[in-house]
Amino acid sequence: MRFLDEYRDPVLARRLLADIHAAATHPWTIMEVCGGQTHTIVRQGIDELLPATVRMIHGPGCPVCVTPLETLDRALAIAARPEVTFTSFGDMLRVPGTSGDLLGSRARGADVRVVYTPLDAVRLAADNPGRQVVFFAVGFETTAPANAMAVLRAHALGLDNFSMLVSHVLVPPAITAILDSADNQVQAFLAAGHVCAVMGWTEYEPIAARYRVPIVVTGFEPLDLLEGILMAVRQLEDGRCQVENQYVRAVRRSGNTAAQNAVRRVFQVTTRAWRGIGPIPASGLALAPEFAAYDAERRFGTGDLDSAENAECIAGAILRGTRLPTDCAAYGTRCTPRHPLGAPMVSSEGTCAAFYNAGRTR
Repeated sequence: MRFLDEYRDPVLARRLLADIHAAATHPWTIMEVCGGQTHTIVRQGIDELLPATVRMIHGPGCPVCVTPLETLDRALAIAARPEVTFTSFGDMLRVPGTSGDLLGSRARGADVRVVYTPLDAVRLAADNPGRQVVFFAVGFETTAPANAMAVLRAHALGLDNFSMLVSHVLVPPAITAILDSADNQVQAFLAAGHVCAVMGWTEYEPIAARYRVPIVVTGFEPLDLLEGILMAVRQLEDGRCQVENQYVRAVRRSGNTAAQNAVRRVFQVTTRAWRGIGPIPASGLALAPEFAAYDAERRFGTGDLDSAENAECIAGAILRGTRLPTDCAAYGTRCTPRHPLGAPMVSSEGTCAAFYNAGRTR
C-alpha cells in the first residue's frame, strides 16, 4: 500500500497538526481550489482539527459543478437528436439542466452512453459511420490533453461523424477572478496537484507576486493537505508570497510539455462562463480554427437557449466560497445526492456532496 498508507499515517498527521497550531499566530483564510482536495479535507475532518485561527474556504475546482447551465442545456438538446450518440463521463449524467438531465434523456430513449476515455468515443464513431457521435468534453487542464488527443485521432482517421461539446476551464484565471472580487476573503491558495502535473506552476508565479498571496501545490491525501496548509501558514506568518510545491512526487515546475503542446495545437484560449460565477476572460478552451469541424455546438446549431437556475439553489455562492452548503435551506432535505438541485450535490468532487457524505448537518 505504498503511496497510500504512508500518506495517511495518523502519527505524522498529528505532528503536522501540532506544527500548524504552533505556527498560526494570526487569523488566516486559505482556499483549496480542487474538489478532490475538498473531499479529503471534509471527509477526514481536517478543517475541524485546524486551529480556530485557520479557516478553509472551499473553491470552485469541481469541473462538473462549474459547467454552465447553458452548456448542459445544449448537451440535452444535442442528445435528443435521433441521429446522435451522445457520450460522456458518468459524473455528467445527473447534473441538472433547466429541464432535466442526461440520465433522464436516456430513459426517454436518447442514445446516451458512458465512456471512460474520449478515445472510446472516437472508436465508437469509427465503428458506427451512420451515427453522429458527440463527446462531452468538460474539465480543467487535467482532462484537456486526452481530449486533444481524441480530436487528433479523429482527424487522422478522417472521421466526419465525431465532434465534441467543449466546456474546458482554466484554473489561474479563476484564482485571479476570486482575488479581484469585492467580497474576496482568501489570503492563500492550495493549488491542485493534478492540474499542475500537466501545466506546471509557472502560471501561478505572477499571481502570487501581483496579489501577494502564497500558493502551495499539493496532492490529495491527508498528509499532502496538512503539509500544504502548514507551508501556506508559514508563508503568511513570514509575510512571504511564493509558489511552493508540496507535491514533489508528481509535479515539476515545467509540467508535462508534451501534453501542453497537444492542448495548444487543438485548443485556443477563450472567455468561458462558469456556473455560479459568470464569464471570466481567458478562462476556457475552445477548439482552434483548424479543428472547428469537430465543434458539436457549431455542427448542430443549438442557438440561444432559455436557461434558468433553480432559484432555491445557492450553488453560485458555494462555488465562490462565500457560503457553505449548510447555509442552504434545501441542503440535506430537498437537495440530496439522490435528488440534487444543483451540480455541487451531484459531482463526486462537489462541496455539497462532500459535506453530505461526511454527515455534516445544518
